[in-house]
Amino acid sequence: MTERDPEPTREVSASASLRRLDNIVRALPESELASLIKRLGIRVDIQKRIDVPGQVARALVGMPDVREPSRLPSASQELLHRVAEASGFLEVRSLPAGFEALMARGILFVRRADRGATSEAVYELVLPHAYLVQLPAWPTEDPRSLRALVAQAPFETVSAIASHYLGRPATPPIALALEAAWEVLTDHERLVDEIERLPLLERRLLEAIESMGSEVETTELLDLEREPMRLRSAKGVSTTRRGAGFALERRALLIPVHPNRHLIPTEVASIVGAERKRELESRRTVIRSEVLGADHVPRRAQFARDPAALALALTAGALAPLANSQGEIKPNVGTPRSMIMRLSQRFGRSPSAVSLIAALSRASGLWEVTAASCASPPGSLSVAELSAQLFSVWLNGGAWDEARPEPELLRAAADQRDASPTRALREIILDALVHLGVDGWVPFAAFERYVLEDPRIVGIERLLRRWAERLSIVEALSPEDIVRRVVLQSLPVLGVVDLGSESEMSLLAVNEAADAETDAERAVGRTTTLRLTQRGRVYLAGRTAQAPAERSAFIDGQILRIGGAALVGQVLALAALSDIGRVEDSVDLVLSPAAITRAISAGALADEIRDRIEVLAALPESLAQVLTQASVVVGKASFVSASAFMWIDDPEIRELLRTRRATADLFVDPSPVSGLLVGSGVDVDRLVRKCRGLGVEIEVANDGGLRAASSTGGRASSGRWAAAGRGFTPLPGAGAASVEGPSRSGTRATQNRSRTPLPRSK
Repeated sequence: MTERDPEPTREVSASASLRRLDNIVRALPESELASLIKRLGIRVDIQKRIDVPGQVARALVGMPDVREPSRLPSASQELLHRVAEASGFLEVRSLPAGFEALMARGILFVRRADRGATSEAVYELVLPHAYLVQLPAWPTEDPRSLRALVAQAPFETVSAIASHYLGRPATPPIALALEAAWEVLTDHERLVDEIERLPLLERRLLEAIESMGSEVETTELLDLEREPMRLRSAKGVSTTRRGAGFALERRALLIPVHPNRHLIPTEVASIVGAERKRELESRRTVIRSEVLGADHVPRRAQFARDPAALALALTAGALAPLANSQGEIKPNVGTPRSMIMRLSQRFGRSPSAVSLIAALSRASGLWEVTAASCASPPGSLSVAELSAQLFSVWLNGGAWDEARPEPELLRAAADQRDASPTRALREIILDALVHLGVDGWVPFAAFERYVLEDPRIVGIERLLRRWAERLSIVEALSPEDIVRRVVLQSLPVLGVVDLGSESEMSLLAVNEAADAETDAERAVGRTTTLRLTQRGRVYLAGRTAQAPAERSAFIDGQILRIGGAALVGQVLALAALSDIGRVEDSVDLVLSPAAITRAISAGALADEIRDRIEVLAALPESLAQVLTQASVVVGKASFVSASAFMWIDDPEIRELLRTRRATADLFVDPSPVSGLLVGSGVDVDRLVRKCRGLGVEIEVANDGGLRAASSTGGRASSGRWAAAGRGFTPLPGAGAASVEGPSRSGTRATQNRSRTPLPRSK
């Protein structure tokens, strides 16, 4: 049973204890444990009171590969993030790429289990808690989540958290001591109980900080808890170790962040602010009655499309060999504007929409090579689930931030990617959409007023101003500007909001009004109406089970329309061999004869193309004939490994070297006309000696080339030694050996000759 099963808390805790690193190491077979110790060079002292698995666990948790994932291969980094997003437990049907490197380092562990009546084997990938609390944050994760804040917390804070939940002082390594605390913090019911048991003073302090945007500075924290004592250091004012703030800190309900900030994690803020959100309903009743009491249906409407289709098309277009021939896409760097404009023109979307979906796709791992594999996310996600994944990445705010002049975070310097408090504002906007936009169209002006009258806006505005000062942003955007960006730009692209207006021209100017600076331009956006889409209702309701998705099908003999039931890995694998057609709510793949010919010339096999198509849809007869014709065998060839080819113009010399016992094993038989293939692994010095023993001399020129002549005094013609790379590809610029028989001129070449001695006479 896993921790996701709705069973009693006691059983869940027992299952969670199996995720501790020391328990996992103790459960390993002796042979595997010995192999792990030998592979990593772990020193084990049997004289210590700690047993061998305990010593191995302490050695593993101190390895730097988890704290610095950049040391790992890119495929392993992606797999590590996907397993961490699944709370450290991921079920896959086959072992994904990048797993071997993580398993060899003792980071990821696997267990085979049977599921269902058919006894289908699945693999359970487990990332221990000791590794989970050390991973640095990645773009798809909420920067203010409990895991991200604990991972970057100072040693004093982490030690206090571990000691509180252990009930005794924590001893190094702290990551192992923190596993007991992590089992409590990741259990929602136990976290609620922990908050409810707080003393009144600490509970009021926590609620006050949450009402201010879940973030305060040290001086504000001391003012809220009415602590008269101020401890000053080189970094400024610091908190005491006896106040209410420290009591929340050791429970991981309030995490200090350098410099001099204290944040409430997102999971804790949602529990603390639940009661206050219910109290806000009475204040919004008047606005809601005004909005819902009238008919606001527009004359023109722009209906939101499914973002998954555009994400798949952008991935296929950006990763095409011709599109990325110059290496435009670089890791940890923003997508080039030239590529954004090129993709925008190709698929007929605005540059802002392409930039948003490209940023979210890259953060989700779609632009990695491993995405074409169906073993792990995102390749194992269905196309219908991909839309919700993109929405979740946007909501976390680690890849796209509307509070910045350039919303894509990868365009900022690495030290300037501090998360803004925009997520709290996004939550307010989404709550307003649920309250107002479910039953019909809503004027944007009334919706904006509904959002800005939320009491939390005051705290968010203060946090935005301080955030801009920390990052040296000259002109910080106001909450009003961010609301326009989110509602008029981001949410329509994500398929959450439909937009409407009175005229077609006004509808086209909506996106420009989102970044407007004058009141006249902003008035264009205020005349817009909006409503929540059915797709948006599913996202906000948190439902994962949707209506049965459509299957992929051919709408023409050459056009395959991708349905929501297809897996992302299957679509990307086929998109690499086809052309991208229409991109609307779904994406079309064009499998024309020209595209198939191009794929076969690039090295794909006809049977491979057939298999990739049949996984998605039944193969039409016309396309089956094209693949059959492409797979016709017109001839056969045999592959032989060789290290070089030696040119021999004289057939008698060639026959001499090929048939004599001393040299027959040096060459491949049969060899092509006009020369002999030197066998794989034959040393050049050995070849020279053997040929010299039969009267054929090979001379080494100053430039490294080789020359051969018979010992009877004939003239040798210069040649090149054609060395082979990987056993069959000739290396350019290498020498080759050329062999001739006796020449009529009777002269010998004047170049340097190897000092190969003549065979001794018996």
